[in-house]
Amino acid sequence: MKYDVITIGGATRDISFFTDEGILVGNKGDLLRQNLLAFEYGAKIKVDKFYNLFGGGAVNAAVNFANSGFEVACLAKIGNDHHGREIAANLVARGVSTRLLAIDQKEPSGLSFVLVTASGERVIFSSRSANNNLSITKNEMSLLSLGKWLYITSLSGSWLPAARNIFSIPGPRIAWNPGAAQYQLGLKKLSPFLKRTDVFCVNKDEAIELVMSDERYAKKKAAFLNNTENLLVILKNAGPKMVLITSGSDGADVYDGHKFYHQGIIKEKKRVDITGVGDAFNSSFIAGLELTGGNIKKSLLMSAKNTASKIAHYGAQGGLLDLRKMK
Repeated sequence: MKYDVITIGGATRDISFFTDEGILVGNKGDLLRQNLLAFEYGAKIKVDKFYNLFGGGAVNAAVNFANSGFEVACLAKIGNDHHGREIAANLVARGVSTRLLAIDQKEPSGLSFVLVTASGERVIFSSRSANNNLSITKNEMSLLSLGKWLYITSLSGSWLPAARNIFSIPGPRIAWNPGAAQYQLGLKKLSPFLKRTDVFCVNKDEAIELVMSDERYAKKKAAFLNNTENLLVILKNAGPKMVLITSGSDGADVYDGHKFYHQGIIKEKKRVDITGVGDAFNSSFIAGLELTGGNIKKSLLMSAKNTASKIAHYGAQGGLLDLRKMK
């Protein structure tokens, strides 16, 4: 069976708990950690409510694509446990094929504790577990070749062999939203993968870290590194056909080598939970490119609208819109 999109990466059971006792602290002196979430040391923190939800970049993106009518499969690894069975059941219920879902017989399913403040800001404590053992064998490579798009999210564990196999597959277009293990490798070492990437998606903090990993820019002043257009150009020159940088309340920017595009945020009806906002925005952008025949401006607008809807709902997969209705 052919797929419009195959998502690759993490799958987790998310336990989200909400409290109004955290304080957001500015930390502008550290370019890589510009905002901190603080709690009183030694205190017992009151939790207002909690939810058992689902997450992981590959799962979140897959659900978003399926919600807009795409034929989608998710390639991830879960444990042979209750959480894993619930992750798989949620994918099936949301219209995502689990044909490529692998089961780890030794490690438990990935589990995340998501702490959410009254303003919707969050910190995620994540145990990758079975996600660390995701491998891409010849069988998986054959199945991945059935995708029109490969949407790659965070890869865990010994991820380099898996990445080399994925990026060596001819045919499918590739969108890549890397995780910490990837961008901490540095821009130079990621370059071979970037040259095979059609759309490279990172947030601004990740973009700064990647750019600073290049010795040519490591000692640049903060004003240079905080300039989104500078970051877009440097990352584009590393190889991808297009770069997307999300910048929180400052919106998102795209550079395709010819033109810069900017999309401001669309004010949400209420701000409940920003968990999964990056997954929603980035996967919506790829979906938008498919639905509009490659129109970057319209795709960014679709992404902003979907993100605003998601923020007003709990969890990474709540409130997602059918993007076909925006065309």
